[in-house]
Amino acid sequence: MDEKKIYVNLFYLILISTLVRAFLAGFLELGNDEVYYWTYALYPDLSHFDHPPMVGFIIQAFTLNLIFENEFFLRLASILFGAMNTWLIYVITTRIKNSLAGFYAAVLFTASIYCFIIAGTFILPDTPQLLFWLLSLYFLTTSVTYKVANRFTKTNLLLAGLTLGLGMLSKYTTVFLWFGTIAFILLYNRRWLKTKELYISMLISLFIFIPVIVWNFQNDFISFSFQSERVNMSESGIKPDYFFQELGGQILYNNPINFVLIMIALVALIAGRNFIPSKYKRFLLWNSLPLILLFLVFALFRRTLPHWTGPGYLGLIIIAATYFASRLEKKGSLFPWPLQLPLYLLLIILFVGTAQIKGGWFLPPKVSEDIELGKDDVTLDMYGWDQLRKKFEPIYESDLKEGRMDSNAVMISFRWFPAANLDYYVARPLKIRMLAIGELERIHKYAWINRIRGGFRQGMDAYFLTSSRDFKDPEDLYHDYFTEIIPADTIAIERGGEVVKYVFVYHLKGLKKEVPDSLAIE
Repeated sequence: MDEKKIYVNLFYLILISTLVRAFLAGFLELGNDEVYYWTYALYPDLSHFDHPPMVGFIIQAFTLNLIFENEFFLRLASILFGAMNTWLIYVITTRIKNSLAGFYAAVLFTASIYCFIIAGTFILPDTPQLLFWLLSLYFLTTSVTYKVANRFTKTNLLLAGLTLGLGMLSKYTTVFLWFGTIAFILLYNRRWLKTKELYISMLISLFIFIPVIVWNFQNDFISFSFQSERVNMSESGIKPDYFFQELGGQILYNNPINFVLIMIALVALIAGRNFIPSKYKRFLLWNSLPLILLFLVFALFRRTLPHWTGPGYLGLIIIAATYFASRLEKKGSLFPWPLQLPLYLLLIILFVGTAQIKGGWFLPPKVSEDIELGKDDVTLDMYGWDQLRKKFEPIYESDLKEGRMDSNAVMISFRWFPAANLDYYVARPLKIRMLAIGELERIHKYAWINRIRGGFRQGMDAYFLTSSRDFKDPEDLYHDYFTEIIPADTIAIERGGEVVKYVFVYHLKGLKKEVPDSLAIE
């Protein structure tokens, strides 16, 4: 295969995919998780209730500490890291097999919904994790897979300790790379146990992770407790529906055609096909399958999220790429049909998803005026927030002018979402303080934000906004706290000329009772 042709096509693959992701990043409103991680940059800390701090740090870096605060700049790290990751998986696979396999890996990576959209367009902890995971794979495949521990391999192992530490500072599941690496060394390459660089590398990772440990020590290890509870299997029976949701989610997130191609390659491995050197095969499998299989086991008992296993599929993508390169190299086609299909499916998903989010083309709203309008349309998570601000602003200004609400009135919510959505899209531009009342497991970082923003005071007024998609009656939530709860207005959110959801505005007058500090309760 012509190397120059491969390089040119790789360049265009990276360029076009980056431009598409940049367009989506600026075109779509932030999702629930993304807008929540904006608070990590707004109030940085050594760590946070849900995750380590890296996603907040990179948002700060790429927005110049939130000077540029729109959706595009909040997601800019994802766009650029996505381009870097495509190049990295090409380099790793080229070193393992050849440049054709490297190009195939780049194509499969691009076709992955997880890699292209979730970690490559949206801003999530997976964004930095994926970069550091791939960097770690590069350094580890050029160190511990070698029989000889020389200056080059030892240096790469030390660099792996650095990138693994940064990955753990992004998301806890990066530690699976250390587990897989140690298992590989113990089973296949014990010579590395005699090198001090292995232990220094592990100490480097631990040192980088110290801020998270310190923060948890200061906060009663609350983040570790929260994450462990999410996979606690001791208090529930077997839930087959959770398992199939997790499995189906993994297949969807990694692109169903990608998944089929990966399964074909794994079957070929089981059948004894020799298309990838044994040391790389073993290393990649140990750093892929344990993460994937463990969460499938967890899913038998607890509800899990499919993107948790996303990085585990990177090694499988590399294996699939080497298999199809060995099978298709002699045919001389750079874009054979098995590699075209996942890209076509990705394009269809991008078109349908974007059209639905922005125009509601494929899932029209129910003709209803009740409090459940839009409940079944998950694409509304990323639509209507800016429209809400524009329609709420005149209501807010009228309330202040007519004296219906105190000028220092806050906005409150019962959960971290929609608290963060309302905070970013409504409260922030109107300079209203967003606070949250509820248990720590529901309000998350807003327990700390409440303190930073001055908390609650007797007699204060508050706005409560709740939508027909996720309606909560403020009488049920706050009747003990406020002297009056008054339905004030209803805002219709429209898409494509039709009302797709309602947002109900309430005036909560005169805080009469002290609001418990969620952190003090814990």
